[in-house]
Amino acid sequence: MGLHDECGVVGIYGAENAAALSYFALTSLQHRGQESAGIAVSDGSKIKLHKDMGLVSDVFKQGHFEALEGSIAVGHVRYATAGGRTIENAQPFMNSFKMGSIALAHNGQLVNYEELRQSLEDGGSTFSSSSDTEVILKLIVRKFVENGGKLGHTREEMLKQVQQNDDLFVTAVVQAVKEIKGSFALCIMTENLLIGVRDPNGIRPLCLGRVGDGYVLASESCAIDSVNGQFERDIAPGEIFVINKEGTKSILTNDKCADCPSKQTCIFEYVYFARPDSVIDGIAVQEARYKMGEVLAKESPVDADIVIGVPDSGLGAAQGYARASGVPYGMGIIKNKYIGRTFIAPTQKERENMVFVKLNAIRSDLEGKRVIVIDDSIVRGTTSRRLVQILRRAGAKEVHFRVSSPPVKFPCYLGIDTPSKNELISSTHELEEIRQEIGADSLAFISLEGMIEALRSCKPEADGFCKGCFSGEYPV
Repeated sequence: MGLHDECGVVGIYGAENAAALSYFALTSLQHRGQESAGIAVSDGSKIKLHKDMGLVSDVFKQGHFEALEGSIAVGHVRYATAGGRTIENAQPFMNSFKMGSIALAHNGQLVNYEELRQSLEDGGSTFSSSSDTEVILKLIVRKFVENGGKLGHTREEMLKQVQQNDDLFVTAVVQAVKEIKGSFALCIMTENLLIGVRDPNGIRPLCLGRVGDGYVLASESCAIDSVNGQFERDIAPGEIFVINKEGTKSILTNDKCADCPSKQTCIFEYVYFARPDSVIDGIAVQEARYKMGEVLAKESPVDADIVIGVPDSGLGAAQGYARASGVPYGMGIIKNKYIGRTFIAPTQKERENMVFVKLNAIRSDLEGKRVIVIDDSIVRGTTSRRLVQILRRAGAKEVHFRVSSPPVKFPCYLGIDTPSKNELISSTHELEEIRQEIGADSLAFISLEGMIEALRSCKPEADGFCKGCFSGEYPV
């Protein structure tokens, strides 16, 4: 139907109820993936894992938390990009071997996945999934073993070697991160420590907070809020943040050099993926959407009676458009909150008609009026066409379609589930052809320059953004 982000990750350290906190955090990140959910927890000596297909509330029941006791946890919600939609690809991934256990959750997508997997298989590694996340896990294990990680035969010997192995494990993570290429935000744990990692370009978001005397890592700040935590900062591009009983340590893999990449946060986080109550890299998501709507109103004004937004991510831009244009804002469209992205329709036509189940117009807001409808994007055009039909059916006199992102002309290879290029309507059609295809009276997209202007009005010193789906130029 549209664009889908791959997943959300969370890590908890130093909280007695780590599994419950992970559950709350993952529930707040449910918008990032609805196909599977999982939590791994360490009690200091052993890691236990539970994961399954479905929403967080479906996967976890009270009995699971009684079994998942411990103070360190990593959790994951998934929307598949790399690897199929099967239980084998559900996360976190866990690897147990004679030196201990590792659990890992990943948001993003590797571009050198195939060559890394082949190299690991040539060295004797075996895989139980088709996910690039398992490749990262096996690569870390390989580095750890090569570095001499080991445990003694008795518990006393093992306890003496825990600190040494922690150091070797961190070194293995650093080495592995330098070999993987693409977009990634990782939460990694052993029995004793938690590590957060963000890719050198900062494409996928990851932030840090405090919860009581412990720490929380999460894809979005709203997850920190959900556990009554205190947001501290974003993990920097190329940063490896280590938390253990000794405290915290930050390792920067981006050396200070002229050719090091700058921050390239995925720009669609602000358009669509992130929750409006999140703050990503210093930019409040809802404020960014207001500003995009304001710029869109200045770039593409039209005489009308009402401005409405497509729930949920089009609402902020619609309010910004109304504020800048002086055209009154109204609700106009209601969303069925009980139909999620996991709703299954057996045929393509039924999937296309799904918008009639999810959205409906409020006739009293629209009948006889010239309507400006704001949406976050147009991908295939199917949803937009159905939306126009819904508005006209409710009596709209005119329908003027405005989009708060530029035309999506290129696929994403860095963690967003996008159609192939020939399925993207803006890649194969001119503006007037798209307008005719969706049946609107007029159509306009925000310019890429206008979108950047909107984001920098929220944070003037903002770094760069990944704009590959608009420009075809990717940071990796």
